[in-house]
Amino acid sequence: MKENPQELEQIELELLLEAIFRRYGYDFRHYARASLKRRVAQRMQRAGIDRISGLIPPLLHDRGFFDQFLKDMSVTVTDMFRDPDFFVALRTQVIPVLKTYPFIKIWHAGCATGEEVYSLAILLKEEGLYDRAQIYATDYNNHSLAVAREGIYPLKQMQQYHENYLRAGGRRSFSDYYHARYGAAKMNDSLRANVTFANHNLASDGVFGEMQLVICRNVLIYFDQQLQNRVLTLLHDSLSHRGFLCLGNKESLKFSSVQDRFEDHVYEQRIFKRLPPEYRA
Repeated sequence: MKENPQELEQIELELLLEAIFRRYGYDFRHYARASLKRRVAQRMQRAGIDRISGLIPPLLHDRGFFDQFLKDMSVTVTDMFRDPDFFVALRTQVIPVLKTYPFIKIWHAGCATGEEVYSLAILLKEEGLYDRAQIYATDYNNHSLAVAREGIYPLKQMQQYHENYLRAGGRRSFSDYYHARYGAAKMNDSLRANVTFANHNLASDGVFGEMQLVICRNVLIYFDQQLQNRVLTLLHDSLSHRGFLCLGNKESLKFSSVQDRFEDHVYEQRIFKRLPPEYRA
């Protein structure tokens, strides 16, 4: 029988993902294959391994090697006030509703290294809502969470973040929210006062409280349709009635099992509102 290199690679990849799941409980089996293969190839190149199956022994027996693999797998493309128009919509179309609650709980799922969490905290402070809010910021990557908890970012990025902040409707100088020293910017401690950073894996963990706002932007694009559906159901079940769900601008509820459980709130920015059961189509 003639060998099919692509078929063999697929078998090796499936064995690798199954080994990771059974050894560590991290489930990458339903991640989008194109992105997954790129990140596996990066780890192979860095480790000097020429076959996917060659990754399995060190991943199973060397926790440090697995931690490096986990860093490669985590997508940390993020900025302060990324997509400023989204934050304008959040400020003008969502915050006024949240202000009617005595206390609000917010889940920021897939928070990566925390830039958007601090952006949200700044927005809430400027709207006088921060003291009545609790933010739960989660990610499966402990390295990213450690960066987020420290809130220290390269100073050279602050000019771009300042521009994003102003475009997002910022009302002060962005420099009011951090201290610059030794080429780094440390976000003010007051921005972390009502933030809890925690490990949570969207692919395998459960419902996360009853939130008035759930933000999960630019995460679903890395999942296949089955995992997207699982995560959207999880996000729905974590929302209170009339709670808001915010996705990335390339993400959608279409073709998911929960699409009829939401109504569009600001569709251009992928902001949806959960419907009570009696209002569902």
